[in-house]
Amino acid sequence: MTNIFEQDLDKNAANFEALTPLSFIKRAAILYPHFEAVVHGDLSRTWEETYFRCQSMASALTKRGIEKGDTVAVMLPNIPEMFESHFSIPMSGAVLNAINTRLDAKTVAFILQHAEAKILFTDREFSIVVKEALEIVANESPEQQILVVDVLDPYFKETEGGTIGEIEYERLLDEGSNFHTENAHTWSLPEDEWDAISLNYTSGTTGNPKGVVYHHRGAYLNAANNALSWDMGLHPRYLWTLPMFHCNGWCFPWTIAATVGTTICLRHVREDAIYHSIKENNVTHFCGAPVVLNLMVNAEDSLKAGVKNSIQVMTAGAAPPASVIEGMEALGFKITHVYGLTETYGPMVVSAWRTEWDDLDNKQKAVLKARQGISTVLAGDTIVADPETLEPVPWDGLTQGEILMRGNIVMKGYLKNTQTTHDAFKGGWFHSGDLAVRHPDGYIQIKDRSKDIIISGGENISSIEIEDVLFSHPKILEAAVVAKSDSKWGEHPCAFVTLKPGESLSTEDLKAYCYENLARFKVPKTIVFDTLIKTSTGKVQKFLLREKAEAL
Repeated sequence: MTNIFEQDLDKNAANFEALTPLSFIKRAAILYPHFEAVVHGDLSRTWEETYFRCQSMASALTKRGIEKGDTVAVMLPNIPEMFESHFSIPMSGAVLNAINTRLDAKTVAFILQHAEAKILFTDREFSIVVKEALEIVANESPEQQILVVDVLDPYFKETEGGTIGEIEYERLLDEGSNFHTENAHTWSLPEDEWDAISLNYTSGTTGNPKGVVYHHRGAYLNAANNALSWDMGLHPRYLWTLPMFHCNGWCFPWTIAATVGTTICLRHVREDAIYHSIKENNVTHFCGAPVVLNLMVNAEDSLKAGVKNSIQVMTAGAAPPASVIEGMEALGFKITHVYGLTETYGPMVVSAWRTEWDDLDNKQKAVLKARQGISTVLAGDTIVADPETLEPVPWDGLTQGEILMRGNIVMKGYLKNTQTTHDAFKGGWFHSGDLAVRHPDGYIQIKDRSKDIIISGGENISSIEIEDVLFSHPKILEAAVVAKSDSKWGEHPCAFVTLKPGESLSTEDLKAYCYENLARFKVPKTIVFDTLIKTSTGKVQKFLLREKAEAL
């Protein structure tokens, strides 16, 4: 039988176009040309200025031979040029590869080679590492020619770190067409919304990092998703404490364009700089890992003075302890907890608030907000299930399974890594590797990474449960728990603890505190007072702590 709705009703230029977040900046520049788009110290640019600069850079890249599917890498802090790169590079048809600025030269070299980068934008702060990385590339892949572009941020004040490139960013910008309003919209949408827009490398706990490929459709949807799930409204003033190199800043550069907001740059994430910028720039929103929030909670009282209430904060990364959420909300910040991975463009699950919880006390509210939550508006589907059978676990808050995801904001796959991509998508779901339960209200709560579960005497112990107890101790600033080999029990919990400045705490006293709050077999047998080893985005590098624990 013929489907009447398929007769002469075809896609055409009038009723279909590829979804891309690049459309957001065009709209912002047309409708709000004089609205402030970017703030960096004394620098302020409008959306019209920012749009014209992005188009000019896209034109310059094209004139330099960049074609569709080429990789343009950037190694930049949260400065205006980093923000512009999220638009200018894909406008040229190229793929943006934002590199983690804390990586060593060998890893940077691997990324440049693996991504086949044609151009690299770099800041002077990273010139020593980048220069060494380029030397490695030159020795190992002499056929790969990389044009290095220096970005001269006036707020980089250090004496070390000179220019190493062939051309400076503003001079390259001058090579592009000089766009004005009447001829400003000459770039084209991608032919296919499935085309790659960016490439993000995972940190890689063992071996080389994996290249996660995003497409225009997913970036568009998650950028809009952020605004919807966080109820951002129009014209938010967004402070960059989250690195833009991390999952493209969870897609927030594109979200800020969609909401015609103001992106407020922050070169270095320090508690004094954060509080100063919040007050100086009338910040309404910012994102940050739990380590950033913990930094703010434990800052000097003089820094906290004068901060207005109800600033919106989105946090994700390691599961945030309820005590950190409670501490931030006590300061007047409003916390939204989200969950996702590099492979899901950042946030895909949100701990959405329900009005029936309004009358609970602050501690109860913090515990609820510490759960990962439910799928965001445009995310697709998220379940907790047996990773082999794909059978969902009961919603009882007790039965553990793996978090599995599917939808439009799941990556295309891993670059040049077919088998790993196939394994990650086994059964038609993306396998996160995170173990969780699902509560009767449908909210997901992570119990551990599958590799971080401690198995002691046949009993599974959640490192996150122990960490929550440690964080609740008034003298503890940070804590992380890993498995340590045990001749009798197989493994036992080993806790790494950082105390607040000026505090002292004995191993015996801390164990006594744990005995009061944990089952006896869950209490850490080994406790190490030390600084935690973290990535640049604030995630504790537990694989290094495990190595350290084994060496004790």
